This record gives sequence, structure tokens and C-alpha cells, in this order.
Amino acid sequence: MCGIAGIVSSSDISKRLLQSITSLEYRGYDSCGMATHSKGCIEVRKNIGTVESVNSKEKFSQMSGSVGIAHTRWATHGDVSKRNAHPHTDSKNHLALVHNGIISNYNELRETLMKDGICFHSDTDSEVIAHMIASMQEKEGLDLEASFVKVLSEIEGSFAIAVISINVPGTILCAKQGSPLSIGLGEGTNFVGSDFNAFLPFTQSCIILDDGEYALVNERECIVKETSTCNPINKKVTEIPWEATMSDRGSFSHYMLKEIYDQPSTIKTALEIPRKELLNFANFIDSSSDCFIAGVGTTFYVASLGQYFFNDLADFFMPAISTDEFVHLVKPGPKSSLIVISQSGETFDTLNAVEYAKKNNVKTAGIVNVIGSTLVRTVDHCIMQGAGPEVSVISTKAALSQSVILFLISLELSLLKKKIDEKRVKEIRTQVLCIADLISEILDERSGFFHSFTQKHLEMRNWIFVGRGIYYPIALECALKMKEVTYLHAEGMSAGFLKHGTISLIDENVNTVVLIPPKEQEDLYNLTLNSVQEIRARGGFVLGIRFFDNNFPKDLLSDEIILPSVSTFQAPFLHLLSGQLLSYYMAVGLKRNVDRPRSLAKSVTVA
Repeated sequence: MCGIAGIVSSSDISKRLLQSITSLEYRGYDSCGMATHSKGCIEVRKNIGTVESVNSKEKFSQMSGSVGIAHTRWATHGDVSKRNAHPHTDSKNHLALVHNGIISNYNELRETLMKDGICFHSDTDSEVIAHMIASMQEKEGLDLEASFVKVLSEIEGSFAIAVISINVPGTILCAKQGSPLSIGLGEGTNFVGSDFNAFLPFTQSCIILDDGEYALVNERECIVKETSTCNPINKKVTEIPWEATMSDRGSFSHYMLKEIYDQPSTIKTALEIPRKELLNFANFIDSSSDCFIAGVGTTFYVASLGQYFFNDLADFFMPAISTDEFVHLVKPGPKSSLIVISQSGETFDTLNAVEYAKKNNVKTAGIVNVIGSTLVRTVDHCIMQGAGPEVSVISTKAALSQSVILFLISLELSLLKKKIDEKRVKEIRTQVLCIADLISEILDERSGFFHSFTQKHLEMRNWIFVGRGIYYPIALECALKMKEVTYLHAEGMSAGFLKHGTISLIDENVNTVVLIPPKEQEDLYNLTLNSVQEIRARGGFVLGIRFFDNNFPKDLLSDEIILPSVSTFQAPFLHLLSGQLLSYYMAVGLKRNVDRPRSLAKSVTVA
């Protein structure tokens, strides 16, 4: 959840370290801080607030030193306060530490240290680690590395840790167990970061630490060792296929909007995935007696959308399950398999579901955006999205990319099962390619309409999104987007479910957004029409999102958004886009922090 960064160089690092931690702010933004080592002293500056606001008070870029660490926090232990912000130090200010994760046995460790006379200045589990390292150096006469390794053997839970010390100048010690950590390799400068964005502006070469590994990083080299034996390990250097400019906001007012506009490109990238890879994935599914598809949050709704793709195209039922409940719900059989979806590849609940599956001899596969992530290295089979870095906490282009990839896999499974022929597959793939142009058309010609549309509805505080069939999971995702970025009450549900209780909420104070299918989907269209009539009969306010040529009765709609005419295969993706734009412009109108919504973080790596 938190973001940690570190730089060790032959020259001053404060401005680069500030840039690094700013690049990680989507991982948490309750508070932040930096520590540098210069002239035999460690200086720490930290405070509550965003990196920008704290920097204006603390002047991070004025700190001196050629080695430093930084942290941006999403609070887990202790309230949001300056004293709980990282970095933390030992009692003598000889070392500073940043930590991402949760130390599950910190209470016992803290009590032991307090009995030894150690005074704590925060409520965090992280401060315990700093005092333990210092205590072992003083009491047991161990050097910094030996103390660090011994502490790693005594703490329990998940962690990514980085430490600097006056006793070993020009070096960062770091370790990983359950939380992501990578080391960027530059010329005369090396980097530490929770993910690639920490050092992407400076280098595309990195080493990805695995669980049970620690590293000593100086300006010239990075030595990785096993935590259990302290033996050196030869690690593969990974080249990141992302350009630094891909993380730039450019002329867009928010990353969310920039990433919405990236979507035509991400669709084309998805279509460039070799069909052999998609076919291998289809074979993976076909060889299973039962196959589950899972994600959490947005990726659960993407998985639910995939459930419809596989059912409609390949006549294959694949239940979608939220990964946080997978371990409580599923009793896998001998030929079961699990497909998981994740942008970061580091989501705790998803990794936990995969671990559970593997313990039960379940084959696993993933659709993941971040190369080298824990999930990529854990599952048996993986397709990389190639959507590029997604900086906004609100997922847009990654979710659409995942949806397109699931659709393409379902096509290959349909071909494998002889439900359609090769000619039809090519025709449908051409329709998918056209989605990129349709999205570009909407963004170029109709985004202004979405903006003016939302201005009329800024006073509405309650939203219900409804859809039938394949549009049901899209309604769920649209509602999630609305509540994430606007902080308004929003619910998503199937249109049929509405009358089983929720319809009692319908009045003039509720906006009901109805996702109207193309008229070619006659059954879904007519059922949706029935639901709209039920809402209107109770005085409900209906906002219809419809396609140009479906001639939906206008007298039933209080307001409408009209999309270009499309095929039934293209329609779900345009409804996804509509939900993104509607939520974005509502948030802008309400003056919300679009890219950094309150209480949210991009990569949820704790339980």
C-alpha cells in the first residue's frame, strides 16, 4: 500500500528522490517523508499530506546527501500524523528506515524493546524494526548487515524495507518478504523502489527481489543475498519495456483522463498479442474440469464480464469469484484451474488466492500488466497486457485492456470448441479493432457532451446503475468508478434485481443510470425497457446511455447520452468507457482529487 524509494549516488540525490517518491504517490498519500545521510548525520523531514503539500513545508529538495530513502504512506498502524509518518529512526538517530507491509508480531517485539528502556515516538509497527536493528548492534556487537539479517529472521508478516545508517555510509540495505521491491541499476547511481515508477525516469534496467532476499546497494553495485544463509545470489537483470514518457501526464489535467485517452492504443496493443498465446490460454481453460476466474475490486468486475464472454461465445461456464473470498468459497477438484486478473500483480488478496490454489494442486494463470511482478512469477501461465504504466489510482485503461484480452481468449476457445470458424474469428477481431476508432470518436467529438451532461446532475447524491445480461457487471464497474472518484453513494445491479428490494429507494432524489443494449440484442433490450418503465412508474429519474440507432422511447428517459451505432460485440466496451467519462466529469465538477481519491491506494498489498 505504501511506496518506498531510495537512491545512492556519487552526487546529491534529494531532487531525484523527491521525483521518485512523487512517482509512487498513488500507492498512498496520507503522509510522506525523506531521510538523507550527509556529513556523518541523518536528517529526516516528514509531515502529513501529499508529497506536493509536504514538500512546500519541509523543502525536501534542499536536503543534502548522496544517499537517501523516502516513503509515502497509506496508514495501517497508527493514525495519520507526523509522528507516524516515515522514515523512522532509532533512539540515537544513527539509522533511518522505511517500510511497506505489516509486521504481525510487532506488539510482542515492541514490549520487549520497551522493557529494555527503548522509547517509541510513533504507533507504527515499522518503528519497531529500526529499534531492533540498533539494539542488536549495541547489545550483541553485530555490524549493520548482521543485525539487519537477524531482525529479518525475527519479524513476521509482510515487508519491503530500506535502511540507511551512519555506520555504513553510501549504502542502502533493503529486503523483501511479501511486499514488492525492485532495484534500479544506473551509471554511478542505483535505486530502490516499490515498483518501476520509482526509477523509470532514470533507468530501465532493474533487479526484482524475491521473497527471502536482501540486498546491499551502493553507487557502484548491488549485491543480493539469501536472507536465510547470507549467500550471494546471481540475479537476472530485467529491462523494463516502458518509456518514462508513458508515465507523464502531458497536457491532460489528470492522469485518469490521460489514461482514458490512452485506451485506443491499449486496445491495439491487446490485439497485437500473438494468437498462439491466446490459443494456449484457451487450451489451458479447455483442459480443466472446472475453471474459475477471479479478481478483486475492478478486476472482479472485469472477471465477471469475462464470465459472460466465455458463456456467450464459447458456451463455457466459468464462475467469477472475488479473490478475497476465493479461499473461503472454493473447494477445488483434481482438474480445477484458476485465472486471476491484476494490474499490479501484487494485490494481496489475489496472491493469497493463487497461493491457496497452488496448495490444492490447482493450475493457475494470470492476465497482468506489470512485468516481473510477484503474480507473473507465481502463476503457471501468464499473458502480459502491455497497457503501460497506469498512474491514476482509478483503473481505466488497464481494465478495458483486460476486458478486451478476455474477449479475445473467449474467441479462441470458441474456435477450439468449433462453435465458430476461423473466418468468423477474423471478422470479430476486425470489429474489436474498430472499437479503438469508436473510442477515439467519442473522446474527440463527445467528451464535451459528457462534461456538460454531468454539470446538470452535480446536486444528485444517490446513483443506481443497472444493466441486463452482459451489461450487469458493467453496471457494477460504473457504480464503483462513481463512488471511488466522487465519494457519492452509488450502487450497481442487474436490472431484474432492482425490483427485489432496491426499487423502494427510487424517487426524485435518485439518478438511475440505465445501460441500454443495441436493439439487435432484442431480449436484453426488451427486458431493459421493462425495467425503465418500472422506474418511471415510481417517479424515478432515468438517465439512459443508448446507441444512436436503437430508437429507445424518449418519453421514458429523463436525460440521455447517445453513443455511436455499434455491433453487439462492441457495445459492452463503449458502455465501460461511458461509465469512466461520467465518473470523471462528475468528480471534476465536484472538485474531487481525481487521481488521488481519499482512503484509496493503487496497489493493495496488505490484508
